[in-house]
Amino acid sequence: MGGPDALPRPNPEPGAHSLARSLSWPHLVAMGVGAIVGTGILTLIGIGADKAGPAVLLSFLIAGFVCACAAMCYAEMASTVTASGSAYTYSRVVLGQVAGWVIGWSLILEYSLVVSAVAVSWAGYAAPLLHDWLGLPMALMQGPHAGGVANVPALFIIIAVGALLLTGAKKSATLNLILVAVKLSALALFVWFALPHFNAANLEPFSPYGFARHMGPDGVERGVMAAAAI
Repeated sequence: MGGPDALPRPNPEPGAHSLARSLSWPHLVAMGVGAIVGTGILTLIGIGADKAGPAVLLSFLIAGFVCACAAMCYAEMASTVTASGSAYTYSRVVLGQVAGWVIGWSLILEYSLVVSAVAVSWAGYAAPLLHDWLGLPMALMQGPHAGGVANVPALFIIIAVGALLLTGAKKSATLNLILVAVKLSALALFVWFALPHFNAANLEPFSPYGFARHMGPDGVERGVMAAAAI
């Protein structure tokens, strides 16, 4: 079998247009950091701690190791197949057009579901504030599954982000840079103020639900691996 040079590379068609390079290295770094330090660090820590107890620290290490393996694969493919398209292009070059088509549409489905989940999570935090400050009825801030009519804040944030993306890559990347800086600053301040109150006694018992993923008597999955799988 040949090395990376043996892989076919997608060649642009005659007369094809290329994307203008408008992002600087701070924008690219912020996009990477924003993808790594996502909304999960703000919304899923409590859920993970409920599943694994203090051993959620091990869950983070396991999940981080798995993500590092995936990152190494993406880095190798990106340096081998020098074309835009991410997993779609990599699979199309290596496995063929059918695999590329399937993975490309799978990515669209994945991103659609992720955007919806993040918007609903954001609306869950914003709903009490909007209800208290603006007097908006809770029926307009919850979906039918929660007894409401429509989740208007979630719909609004999706439309707002979509409109921002339509203004161009540089403007949306600049806002992302600002938001990533704010998020990292908030996390740093949290650690700064919480660290003096650290109490090692709260780590006992360290792993009350064990390591393996299993169903607890209350019908909730427990264990270190259950938290790592979130």
